[in-house]
Amino acid sequence: MPPRVVLVGLPGSGKSAVGAALASRLEVAFADSDELITQQTGRSVSEIFSSQGEPAFRQLEADLIAEALVSFDGVLALGGGAVTTESVRQDLLASGAPVVRLGAGHEELLHRMAGSGDRPLLAGDPAARLADLAKARAGLYAQVASLSIDTSGRSVAEVAATLHRQLVGQPS
Repeated sequence: MPPRVVLVGLPGSGKSAVGAALASRLEVAFADSDELITQQTGRSVSEIFSSQGEPAFRQLEADLIAEALVSFDGVLALGGGAVTTESVRQDLLASGAPVVRLGAGHEELLHRMAGSGDRPLLAGDPAARLADLAKARAGLYAQVASLSIDTSGRSVAEVAATLHRQLVGQPS
């Protein structure tokens, strides 16, 4: 059975926090693909990027997501760059699981990530790198997402409640 819902979006968009809150509301398990990779390999995403490079990480990520899309019955949050791998996009579309893109404004994303040093693709100039990632990934998120929610200025509980209503078919 595919996940109840898959969350995608840029770093800082709220995938992990909203995902955990939504899973609680739905009374199902929550998983974050980056955390699953860390559990499976015993190394952080940054360590894998540093020692093996992004292509090796993306392949590991794609394999793990492919498995989760057929075996995990809960709320699954994907790493922000997962959609850059074509097989992940194809697997998401084929899974039948609703895919929700969470988004927020540039400044809010930067504020949410302040102090978070474990984001290898944002190293150096986080503001410029985030802008580049947003531009490069916007079309990819649109390709896979059946629903988009702006999390700007909203609490985790509010976003989770809104998403819960939309997923179970209740009016907002």
